[in-house]
Amino acid sequence: MGVVENSKLTVVGAGAVGSSLAYAALIRDSAAEIVLYDIAAEKVEAEVLDLAHGTQFTRARVTGGADVSVVEGSHVIVVTAGAKQAPGQSRMDLAATNVGILERLLPALLERAPDAVVVLVTNPVDVLTVAAQRITGLPVERVFGSGTVLDTSRLRWRLAERAGVSTSSVHANIVGEHGDTEFPLWSEARIGPVPILDWEGVRRFTAEELDGIAREVRDAAYTVIRGKGATNYAIGLTGARIVEAVLRDEHAVLPVSTVHGPEIPELEGVALSLPSVVDGEGARPIVGTPFSDRERAQLAASAEAIRAAASAFGY
Repeated sequence: MGVVENSKLTVVGAGAVGSSLAYAALIRDSAAEIVLYDIAAEKVEAEVLDLAHGTQFTRARVTGGADVSVVEGSHVIVVTAGAKQAPGQSRMDLAATNVGILERLLPALLERAPDAVVVLVTNPVDVLTVAAQRITGLPVERVFGSGTVLDTSRLRWRLAERAGVSTSSVHANIVGEHGDTEFPLWSEARIGPVPILDWEGVRRFTAEELDGIAREVRDAAYTVIRGKGATNYAIGLTGARIVEAVLRDEHAVLPVSTVHGPEIPELEGVALSLPSVVDGEGARPIVGTPFSDRERAQLAASAEAIRAAASAFGY
């Protein structure tokens, strides 16, 4: 599909993730106008120039800067801004720091773009999604996190590599927290129409091998960060894909992180990822997603971990 006429995407944060997301959106025709906003003026202006210099070869327009007015009229705002985890800093400390950033940032953004759908990418994304929804008071479908879309892409890539098929032929999802308590829905995983444990291929998958792959996917970010200091390309592509589903009103099914209502009582008030319909109004989890007994227990444990982290500083 081509670019949506007059669509405007703002990416907040010109660091490695934000600039990679803007670049991915540019080359994928995700939006007609791509804006990069950051309070670090010299950095953001340099990133905007670098992107704009390549627009002879794309259809989108690139603008941005350090003045929040650049956000005006955005249809989607993707928040990548936030503090990085410092040596010795706990994940909880990082969450508290980034919640403080959201408390200052989100009202200013929505003043300029009151009708925007807000997508959180900054980590810990599930906790920050809960905070963002309460800070803004937006309907739950209009503020959601990138969740486990990237983790799911990692899983499908790894399974496809092992099975010798294309990634698009693998149907499997990571759900729950984007973090240590995430897990695959193995009970529903398929290669084509074949359940994952029934796939013949060169050799069958075993439950033990699948558990190893799940751990590998869960820890993939640590591997990348250890080698190059940050993950940015794949999350950039992930963010661009989510933006497209909103701007093109696709009704695409993606495992994004939404704040859940009473449909699943143990998830109420918690943001975590389940397969969700993403369209022009935002994201809504699919009611009736099947779980095995083990998976339902894993989901409850994931929800408790997120709830504990969020409640520790008032969310």
